[in-house]
Amino acid sequence: MNAPLPTELQTDSLRQLVREGYAKIAQETSAACCSPGVSCCGSAPQDADKLARELGYTVEELKALPEGANMGLSCGNPAALAALKPGEVVLDLGSGGGFDVFIAGRKVGATGRAIGVDMTPEMLGKARRNIAGYRKETGLENVEFRLGEIEHLPVADHSVDAIISNCVINLSPDKAQVWREMARALKPGGRVAVSDMALVKPLPPEVLKIVEALVGCVAGAVLVSKTGQMVREAGLTDIVLKVKSDYIDAMLNFEDPLYKKIIELLPVGAKTSDYITSLEVQALKPKGECCGNDCCES
Repeated sequence: MNAPLPTELQTDSLRQLVREGYAKIAQETSAACCSPGVSCCGSAPQDADKLARELGYTVEELKALPEGANMGLSCGNPAALAALKPGEVVLDLGSGGGFDVFIAGRKVGATGRAIGVDMTPEMLGKARRNIAGYRKETGLENVEFRLGEIEHLPVADHSVDAIISNCVINLSPDKAQVWREMARALKPGGRVAVSDMALVKPLPPEVLKIVEALVGCVAGAVLVSKTGQMVREAGLTDIVLKVKSDYIDAMLNFEDPLYKKIIELLPVGAKTSDYITSLEVQALKPKGECCGNDCCES
């Protein structure tokens, strides 16, 4: 039996809770880590660059970032997963301080464009302030950040080549709508590369009550199989789901306070990775698909 859909009031309340949580992160984080007591998506390691390297980001990519862009909010490396090419338009859902957008901008080059969307004004301001440093370092004028909700993306139909997202979709109270929006925005033949949190099996009710778990992308996580179902129902194909439980082990190595709290609430002998995993999602929009009343070019 499916769980009832959240009411509009519940949806707004959840969205406001997430917005407030990430506004606090934007205001209180330094260039390298989340502030004490703030639990991000993937949490608050003392060395955000070390976490990013464990997720596959190169030393060169991290050194080239504007100061403060990496806040330790990642749970994967979607820009690498997307295999971005020069000249492409890439859209990052929940772009935060601009971490993946600035990396993507270098990959798509002067003839491409990297667009970040975030619903938190404080994060958007942080990212926009970072543009000057990116421009000075690269000489590129190919990144921008737009205020908006990922359930209602501020981009035209079939206008982007690739969509990436790093540990954000689980924050949405309407994840199926996010996947539909991604399908709408993609060009025919376009692709999705997402890193997110997912559940191997349902979390105990006690964990779901922790407010930090929601802001930390855990309480909002859904089963891996449910994610695949939403991607298919959005009309995307060639779906690949890859479970990455080693990410959870890395969080425990960083002694992340959220994951330590979750362990305390699990049954005796259970591990966090028995319930929670990082998930890579790849999918394609079929070529030649018709969009509305007009057929898109393949």
